[in-house]
Amino acid sequence: MRAPSAALTPLADALALLLRCATPVAPQSVPLVRAAGHIAATSLAIAQDIPAGLIALRDGFAVEAAQIGGASPYAPVMLPRTPVWVEAGERLPPGTDAVLPAEGLEHRSAVAEIGPGEGTRAAGEDFSEGDALLAAGERIEPRRLLGLAAAGFSEIAIREARIRLVVTGAPDFLSPALNAVIARAGGLTETVVVADDPDQIARAIAADGADAVFVLGGTGFGRSDHSAEGLAQAGRVIAHGLALRPGETAGIGEAGERPVLLLPGRPDAALAALLALGLPLVAALTGALQPVPRMANIARKITSTVGLSEVVFVRVLGPEIEPLGGADLALRRLIETDGFVLVPPEREGYPAGSVVEVVPL
Repeated sequence: MRAPSAALTPLADALALLLRCATPVAPQSVPLVRAAGHIAATSLAIAQDIPAGLIALRDGFAVEAAQIGGASPYAPVMLPRTPVWVEAGERLPPGTDAVLPAEGLEHRSAVAEIGPGEGTRAAGEDFSEGDALLAAGERIEPRRLLGLAAAGFSEIAIREARIRLVVTGAPDFLSPALNAVIARAGGLTETVVVADDPDQIARAIAADGADAVFVLGGTGFGRSDHSAEGLAQAGRVIAHGLALRPGETAGIGEAGERPVLLLPGRPDAALAALLALGLPLVAALTGALQPVPRMANIARKITSTVGLSEVVFVRVLGPEIEPLGGADLALRRLIETDGFVLVPPEREGYPAGSVVEVVPL
């Protein structure tokens, strides 16, 4: 177990050591209805044009537009035969290129004209053969399901990291929020509550059925803080005490070839450590692609301590972001958080108006 006076491990080093223990989990196929929010394990593309041919966008009569040019109630155009009725979504018969509304035909005479292609969708207009639907590592948003279903996919391969959240002590009011953050990143959480006892913590860490273990609470140096001791019994402590503010008492390790992350019990520190270390770990386990950075101007300056990586929680205010604070942030402010800015250890902060990268929460 680390002594309070021991040197703090830089965040970048800790993250590299933690990710060294992580390999992408095996893909699993799930029904399309359960795929939203998960990380795609494979890339998917359109196998053939959609639609495969000219289809109707509305109910009506399939006609050749050139045959009824100039038709009106005052100058009806007699058709050689009664046109075929088509429903929306049906393929148009050969030799037709438009859908005439029902009121445009009286007996066999067209009383309205339409242009070629009117009321129809051309072959390949929705999707062309080879169009990419999904990239491996991409988060599957609900809107993607529309294209996947249209292309005939009923199942899709995903990578879902099983994360065991071991909560030490009581009361526990942090795990619901942490579970939600993990789930949004593509993890499936299992919460286990244990006493502040190293043997119980060790057993919870070592139990089968998880791809990684997060231990919440008990990371400090008080008499009831036994998370690092429990990790040492179950496996190995790699680093305890990080140059991360808030989150200095966080730690990393491994047990049974699974990565283990020790999260401080204080809300701001737990969230900071989860964002800075936990989410990159979930991304490594699911094979998730790195999101495109979001840049924004800060409304007022951010101050930071040189030598520490600092998580500063922020709130979005239109085109700008407002820094809310980091360490010791009150809950009433923490629940207003939309994202965070990670200040690197070599900087003292950012002046007002600076453009910074914002990681959404």
